[in-house]
Amino acid sequence: MKRIEKVTDMAAVSGRLASEGKSIGFVPTMGYLHEGHLSLAREAGKENDVVIMSIFVNPAQFGPGEDFDSYPRDLERDAELAEKAGVDILFHPTPEEMYPENSEIRILPGRQADVLCGASRPGHFDGVLKVLTKLFHLTMPERAYFGQKDAQQLAIIETFVRDYNFPLEIRRVPTVREEDGLAKSSRNVRLTPEEREQAPAIYESLQQGARMFRESGDPDLALGTLRKSLGHIPGAETDYAEILEYPSLRPLSASSREAIIAAAVQFSGARLIDNILVNLEGKRS
Repeated sequence: MKRIEKVTDMAAVSGRLASEGKSIGFVPTMGYLHEGHLSLAREAGKENDVVIMSIFVNPAQFGPGEDFDSYPRDLERDAELAEKAGVDILFHPTPEEMYPENSEIRILPGRQADVLCGASRPGHFDGVLKVLTKLFHLTMPERAYFGQKDAQQLAIIETFVRDYNFPLEIRRVPTVREEDGLAKSSRNVRLTPEEREQAPAIYESLQQGARMFRESGDPDLALGTLRKSLGHIPGAETDYAEILEYPSLRPLSASSREAIIAAAVQFSGARLIDNILVNLEGKRS
């Protein structure tokens, strides 16, 4: 596995691969890799000649008081895991390398960023689109791979790539979970032992809400079930619990074909998100 730190080196390697007719699958991450990230790399390896993974804790997507400084980092561990998962090139620039100038140009994601995580994290998705624009240009992928756990991010990225004609395909990969149902996340390591025991209740609550929605067809009833269940998790505070149309993230309507049931829960040292997508075709009139 080749490791690259410099932006110019990454662009040169991608350009050479493109000139050779090699297809590139790209997996952007912030590191501290877990099975969810590795599943993205393996999926990319099935569909492309070359797999590029980036590891970059992006300061542009962290707001004041958020956990940029304490976000878990272990580059050598990550490099070993990435290589075992079939990554061919690991791009791990520094913030100074990615952002050498204090650019005032902004990319605004629009209405999709005003709900769910975006409602309490203004500017977060601006930073996501900023770094992805740079990474897509530098790696020149035919396909980029994202996990469904970050469903709002995925919806915004799909819209961005479509609306601005990026020459690549966004590939959705299902959420990878622990045996007890907890969605894999780099932030899970910051849960206390007691919180780790309680955290699987997030997914259980989402399942209850989804089950109620499928049975009743009533999003308000399902949302009440979800919020009540989340409220019973000891030591946790619900940031949000919502049911929206997916991927538009608009309120549900009679024409909605897919819904997202999503929640964010704050523990003492980690804010965890999770979601379930529900197919509505043939179920609503």
